[in-house]
Parts: sequence; C-alpha cells; structure tokens
Amino acid sequence: MPGTEPRTRSRAQADERRARADRRRARADERRAAADYTGGVYGSMLAASVVVGAGGLGSLPRLELVLLLLLTGVVFWVGHVHAHLFGARLAQRRLDRRTVVQVCREEWPIVKAAIPPAVAVAVSPLLGLDLTGTLWFALAVAVAGQVGWSTAAARRAGAPWRLAAVTASVNLVLGLLIIAFKLVVTH
Repeated sequence: MPGTEPRTRSRAQADERRARADRRRARADERRAAADYTGGVYGSMLAASVVVGAGGLGSLPRLELVLLLLLTGVVFWVGHVHAHLFGARLAQRRLDRRTVVQVCREEWPIVKAAIPPAVAVAVSPLLGLDLTGTLWFALAVAVAGQVGWSTAAARRAGAPWRLAAVTASVNLVLGLLIIAFKLVVTH
C-alpha cells in the first residue's frame, strides 16, 4: 500500500526519539546518583557518633576503634542497601543484578566516610597522641568529612557556591553538636 511506508518510517523515527530520550534520562539519573553524597554525610555523622560513644567507654585499644568505625560503616551500608532494595520490591519493581549493584554503589559513601576517621585513629600514635587526643583527632576528621561530603554534593549537583557554603555551615553546626555531646558524655 502506498501510504504505509511513510507511516512506518515516522513510527520508527518516533521510537528512536523515545529511545534517545530514555537514554538521556538514564544518563541524567546516573549523574544525579553520582552527585548524591548523602551517604557520605550520613556516614561521617555516624563515624563521629561512634567516636563519641567509644570515648565514653574508657580505655579502648586503637585497633578496636578502627574496626568499630569500619564495621559500623559496613553494617549501616548493608542496612541501607537492604532498605532500598526492599523498598524497590515493595514498589514491585523487578530486582536484577544491575539494580543491586547500582544501589550498592550509591550507598558505598557510607563506608567511605568511615575510612578517614579510622585512618586518623590508626596514625595517631605516629603523631604522639594519647587516647584522648586520638578520639578528638578522629572526631575532627569525621566532622571535616561531613562538611566536605555535603559541600562536594552541593557543587557536583550544580549548586552555586553560596548554597554550597550554606550546606557546609549547616553540617558544621551538626558536627559541632556532636562535639558538644562528646563534651557532655565525657565530663
């Protein structure tokens, strides 16, 4: 039939446009996920809280504190991955390997945020720090990480410097609250 070829061609062109739009949306989603450092901010706050809690326990060997920081990060990472995947199941989205890997990757900053305070604890003897100094050093590193993660997230998401400064300030205040809790717990 003479009228079918143009209709088929236009349908194929429309399908191709939709496929290109879907690919653009998928790339934008990936960029947004890469810019989401919420887990890093959360992980830094978690690490700071672990340091505060450990400081209240008295004499804690450094190796135990390093392991406590890292393992707490891993446990919370697993918990977040499970919550996201379980939520996806509840939304009746099909879980496949790609989705699981993507969620694991998106939540990995929770673990990454525990590494700098753990390293601070590990190197503290080289700096001549006693246990109290070690705890304060690790706490400062965790709070600095929290501010850094939030600033990086804001900038990577395209926020202007002013908004990045606001989020850094808010996270600094939250970190100072954690420090205030440490002062209350230890005194």
